Amino acid sequence: MSIALCYYDLGSYEDAENSYREAIKSNPKPMHINTEITHVDSMKIGIAGGTGGMGEGFALRWCQKHDVIVGSRDAQKAREAAENYMRTANQTYGNITGSISGNDNISFAKDIDVLILSIPYEFIDDTCGKLTGKLRDDCIVVSPIVPMARTEAGFVYIPLEEEDKEQAAEMVADKLPPRSRVVSAFHTISESKLKNLQQSLDADTFICGDDQNVIAKLTGLINEIAGLRPVYLGPLALAYQAEILTPMCLNAAKRNKMKNPGVKLV
Repeated sequence: MSIALCYYDLGSYEDAENSYREAIKSNPKPMHINTEITHVDSMKIGIAGGTGGMGEGFALRWCQKHDVIVGSRDAQKAREAAENYMRTANQTYGNITGSISGNDNISFAKDIDVLILSIPYEFIDDTCGKLTGKLRDDCIVVSPIVPMARTEAGFVYIPLEEEDKEQAAEMVADKLPPRSRVVSAFHTISESKLKNLQQSLDADTFICGDDQNVIAKLTGLINEIAGLRPVYLGPLALAYQAEILTPMCLNAAKRNKMKNPGVKLV
């Protein structure tokens, strides 16, 4: 991370520092989040972009207890994916108390407790714009989005390359207020491992957010995924520190022939 900061565009870095100072003013005492196993009640979890690999993994991991709604721009595609996921879940777990269903990315908004934005960076404006005003006030919004592009040099973090580009979590918070319900997580977990229900992830995921209750609920969900440990990084203004790890992991994996890399602090 220190290497990444050395190359961080000065203007972008100053913006992040200003956001961090504002977060500290509103909450002058650092939060100490309990990341031990936390019980969470059954919830309705909507996954925008849920027909992709990460969406499939989240649905399969959480459906044992929660009602998961797989979202897509195409409602029929979402329903078909949900049927396939549910088949896999029944074959793996037997009887489950949760469920998996499908709908378009917008229609499920009014009913869900948690929204996972499993969408590309370039779709933030469109998807979040359509969701504005449709989510319940207490709905938690989770951004695993990484502003990333592939160049001749390798994978790069877009806000480092283009001065006018924001970190993903900040864009989401601007589009789907209040900011306090937005949390950043799941940037460095392996899609392949997440979908493989026989496999433990053996990895950490870094959480950034401003509200202790929101973080506690997400921590409970994370602890339901075998082998995944939640690590609280700080307020949402620091989310770029987690986002930037994804291109780093992909570059290291490609050049060193590593399969399904992750990050774990030891």
